[in-house]
Amino acid sequence: MYLHRPLNQNSTPLKGQNFKNHTRIVGFHILGYLIAGAILGMSVTKFVRSYETGFGGMLVPTILVLNAFVIILLLWYSRWFALRAHDKAIRAEENLRHFALTGKLLDSKLRMGQIVALRFAPDDEFIGLAQRALSEDLSAKQIKQAIKNWKPDYKRV
Repeated sequence: MYLHRPLNQNSTPLKGQNFKNHTRIVGFHILGYLIAGAILGMSVTKFVRSYETGFGGMLVPTILVLNAFVIILLLWYSRWFALRAHDKAIRAEENLRHFALTGKLLDSKLRMGQIVALRFAPDDEFIGLAQRALSEDLSAKQIKQAIKNWKPDYKRV
């Protein structure tokens, strides 16, 4: 896990990427969900207290609860849409790489998670792993663990 990868004088990462350290956590999402959860909790508390005292002051607490849900939906969908766009780019890149290596496109039966995992395989392992992923129905985790010489991807979204 990393938020930022330090570089040496040649602008190359100091530590190699591998199966154990390739995941990435973005502080924006953690902080955003914590804040949205706190807003939702406070809004629901205000709503419940207003309900107990009568329906006269329910408008503002209701709006607060709805706003909290909208914030959570915005956080969720902004990440989800970005990941779908990134997946589409990865599919195109790996399809092009497979075509350059074999003269054929990737098999359409490969799932997106498998294709995403294959991007870490170097060219000499890529074709064999793609075939194994299909024939053995390997999960993304199994594909990543089968890679012998990890090809790092430091430009991920």
